Amino acid sequence: MRHLHWFRNDLRLNDNPALASHAAAESLLCLYLMPNPRPWCNLNGIGKQRDRFLRESLIELKAALNKRGQDLLVLEGSPELVIPHIVERFAITEISVSREPGFYESQTIEFLEERLSIPVVTHRGNSLFAEDELPMPLEDLPGVFSPFRRKVEKKLFVRKPIDEVERLPPTPAAQFDAIPKATEKPPMALPLPGGRQAGLRRLKQFVYDEERITEYKLTRNCLDGLDGSSTLSPWLANGNLSVREVAHTIFDFEQQRVANESTYWLFFELLWREFFHWRAHVDGQSMFQLSGATGKPRRSSFEPRAFARWCAGDTNYPIVNALMRQLVATGWMSNRGRQIAASCLINELDGDWRFGAAFFEKHLIDYDVGSNYGNWQYIAGVGSDPRGGRHFNLEKQTADHDPEGLFIEKWGGNRPAQPDYITDAADWPIDNEKV
Repeated sequence: MRHLHWFRNDLRLNDNPALASHAAAESLLCLYLMPNPRPWCNLNGIGKQRDRFLRESLIELKAALNKRGQDLLVLEGSPELVIPHIVERFAITEISVSREPGFYESQTIEFLEERLSIPVVTHRGNSLFAEDELPMPLEDLPGVFSPFRRKVEKKLFVRKPIDEVERLPPTPAAQFDAIPKATEKPPMALPLPGGRQAGLRRLKQFVYDEERITEYKLTRNCLDGLDGSSTLSPWLANGNLSVREVAHTIFDFEQQRVANESTYWLFFELLWREFFHWRAHVDGQSMFQLSGATGKPRRSSFEPRAFARWCAGDTNYPIVNALMRQLVATGWMSNRGRQIAASCLINELDGDWRFGAAFFEKHLIDYDVGSNYGNWQYIAGVGSDPRGGRHFNLEKQTADHDPEGLFIEKWGGNRPAQPDYITDAADWPIDNEKV
């Protein structure tokens, strides 16, 4: 039995049932494929900070595998082309993969199952609950968050993470090259290195060492990362941390030290992540359509100059400019900041929300398909928001979250005024009667 484990967003050895399933194999080849941009919106690959965080995570995972007599083969290319070639070359008899949400992610697995004559076994991904634990079939998953939360909180308990894999079958004879390091360094403004050990340090620091979890509900809207957010999302998104181990860290802290509204609120945020995870499975391709899962028609436009100014942080809205410049420089933006920036593109600039979501996908070090596209649909009113979308008052948001203008000043948000529209000869209307 010659097995292959295809790592995706499960870059860890603990609580990884897919990796743990190969104990009886004769050999095991561990593979990772660098991400490709969405086929419908090519923004030239992933941003420098997302690439940096991912490479650091892969280098650490490779070292952890080496300690167990294993290795990691990192390649570029589409899985539909690369994996069949790998299967043939190494005479693979079984493939394991952790389940991930997203239409294209699911399509890839279906393609491999049809193309290959060997089992492609999908295991539980980085979710609080397995599908068969949910109190409803997926097709009956609530369309909004609150009913989902009430059902899972009332009926379910988060199982403990499974133990770290200590022994693995040997590798087949293959050339395992070193993973090139990223040219970027963790930014001084938000020094978050990739890899499991950094994630464990941050979890311990936020929960136990500084007990910032006890005031999380009050600080979670701070625009600078380490001022109030747990900033655990990058390690969760890449799978350096298991969401179950984060949940049980919260539970243990509540039992050992204190439980209050803020400690619950961090778990509450994990439930939001879980909701978007399963909605992504249900919504499929509609997650990337202008009208979303609602099917409601939506007015929008794509004015390239306005979109380019939004991406560059060069609009007439200083708070948005500062947030977008923070995103490109650090690969991170607070949850509140994402809502503000998304509302600006959708409502002030009349933009197509999907292009904003794709730009976030390119740059966010904590990019997660369900949370990213689900939250953009939420603001656009074509997803899980029962109010039909959110329009944030940018002046009020600035007064509430940056009253002294320190964040705007730090990130250079005050830019020269820009015209709302530019008309040139190509935009002139044609008088049909004179043609």
